[in-house]
Amino acid sequence: MRLFSLANIASGHPFRGKIPEHKGSGVHAVQMKDVSALDGISWNSCVETEITGKREPDWLIQGDVLFVARGSHNYAVLVDETEPAVKAVAAPQFYRIRCKRQEVLPEYLVWFLNQEPCQRYFQREAEGSVTKSIRRSVLEDTFVAVPSLERQHSIIRLASTLHKEQQLIKQLIHNGETMMNSIANDLLHGRMK
Repeated sequence: MRLFSLANIASGHPFRGKIPEHKGSGVHAVQMKDVSALDGISWNSCVETEITGKREPDWLIQGDVLFVARGSHNYAVLVDETEPAVKAVAAPQFYRIRCKRQEVLPEYLVWFLNQEPCQRYFQREAEGSVTKSIRRSVLEDTFVAVPSLERQHSIIRLASTLHKEQQLIKQLIHNGETMMNSIANDLLHGRMK
């Protein structure tokens, strides 16, 4: 199925220029610096801002998918949690994808969009000489395989297990590097023979 038949796709909030910071507003803007393909959204780093204009903003809700439309790496992240008192919008560099059919899980959609077949498609269709970007029509035309909900849940569990293993390996590498640096410092300062 094509993505447009499974989900509604909208552009991020149309901020003009740099997103203004307004502490205490209770409104957060999710920007490129706040997301990663591995760790999702870092809500603590989102800037508080003020939304102007007459139109009601397209507030993010749990289960939305943010797709990074600009840059050399286009990927999806899940809006999996927000603090109850926080309202949030996506910056213009994102498309907000909201599933409109029950037969596709947002977590599965994030996983599928981040897999190699979709990534090759996005690389092939990206436009721009300096900063690459994905047009909305390209995203809408993305083919998505939709297995049964049971199979989607299995894939999500497997992906979650793999993610935990990747985090553990990353931590082990960091611990090893820290230990090696400590040994080098001890040798340099004569604390070890």
